[in-house]
Amino acid sequence: MIWDHDDDKPREECGIVGVFNHPEASLLVALGLHALQHRGQEACGITTYDGEKFHNERHMGLVGENFGGDLTSRLPGSAAIGHNRYSTAGKPAMRNIQPIFADLANTGFALAHNGNLTNAVALRKELINKGAIFQSTMDTEVVLQLVARSNRRLMRERVMEALQAVEGGYAFVGLTNKKLIGARDPVGLRPLVLGKIGQGWVLASETCALDMIGAEFIREIENGEVVIISEDGVESYRAFPERPESPCLFEYVYFARPDSVVQGRSVYQVRRRMGHQLARENPADVDVIVPVPDSGVPAALGFSEQSGVPFQLGIIRSHYVGRTFIEPTQLGRQKSISKKHSPNRSVLEGKRVLLVDDSIVRGNTSKKIVQMVRDAGAKEVHLRSASPPIVNPDFYGIDMPTKGELLASNNSLEQMRNFLNVETLGFLSVDGLYASIGVKRDMSMPQFSDHCFTGCYPTRLVDQMQEEGGKDRQLSLLD
Repeated sequence: MIWDHDDDKPREECGIVGVFNHPEASLLVALGLHALQHRGQEACGITTYDGEKFHNERHMGLVGENFGGDLTSRLPGSAAIGHNRYSTAGKPAMRNIQPIFADLANTGFALAHNGNLTNAVALRKELINKGAIFQSTMDTEVVLQLVARSNRRLMRERVMEALQAVEGGYAFVGLTNKKLIGARDPVGLRPLVLGKIGQGWVLASETCALDMIGAEFIREIENGEVVIISEDGVESYRAFPERPESPCLFEYVYFARPDSVVQGRSVYQVRRRMGHQLARENPADVDVIVPVPDSGVPAALGFSEQSGVPFQLGIIRSHYVGRTFIEPTQLGRQKSISKKHSPNRSVLEGKRVLLVDDSIVRGNTSKKIVQMVRDAGAKEVHLRSASPPIVNPDFYGIDMPTKGELLASNNSLEQMRNFLNVETLGFLSVDGLYASIGVKRDMSMPQFSDHCFTGCYPTRLVDQMQEEGGKDRQLSLLD
């Protein structure tokens, strides 16, 4: 995994889109991926089927840089799947860009994946010992290999058999010569929604992708569900015994676009309510509320509404600066950070400033922003996080530092306050986060996967336990 030690945000996961029965399938997939660009900016790819053969393009970089022009001529067909990538498993390389493709008996099979398989390393070793040859270092290829080796007759049976062997958090879109396939993990950690456009069907990570292409939202794919979309319509199957859904809380905290709807809830409104709750739990005697752009804006607005303290754009973010992790030197990264955020001195000078951010991971960027605000003349600087302290890493598709690198995992509140150089520091509570979503946390079976805040992992972490020399065991939800 790759971590930018100067970026205080968890890395985005991936975005996936699938379209079936539309004459401009590749164009719709590209537009959908553009709407999901926030979920991965490292690489992108599209695979289509035109009734006779598959077509595939994969590129490093952004969707708009690679999939412009007459796309339907380059990638013809009425069925397509696409993927935005950020490496959580497999280093950045052309061979690790999705969708991945294989020729199977009677069909080709393309596959794209959002998430992370927690037993991929163990399965990969087992498959290699049985003679499998891997072409990438992605966990996604494990599923492709399992499907290829299945002796089941029907494709849906082969896919479900493969899914029963893997563990972790995932949403898949797959494409054969006759079908578009969607699947979601047993607890619903990673999101997937179904839409309709004309006579065609769409699968996507978020509703904002449906909005981008003008598709009607139909429903969310349920946890543990496999959908098969063909000329006969949409068929639904269960790959696992039914169990309660437990989606990842970080969709609300950070990952989903504010204009998306998750589980029938507006992400923007949830984040505003997080700001309301944060103000109730951690008030501050200040002159101005300033968001850390862009992800801190809704919570800062909510804090301002609840507290009555004015909301101001005291930090201006440039959207035209490259991501800091690609800079080759430490000096280059530091310069990029200073170019990315600029203080609005007229708002900050002589004021008691409360900064509101969505989360604090390592604290490095937060510390730099605090100093920047002080240098702009702020009399006091206070900091609030609209999520609880992150004390555990994620293993389901969010690229985070190790537990030892997480600021809140190794420091008291006072130690963190001193490190960040702020007058006061406060975090939203776990119960407060649940309340902002509109539910009360069930201690015996949490309604959301909140492991980053509580350590309650919803699945076995097979690879992690083996890597640490630990015993392969079932992790309790209450560990």
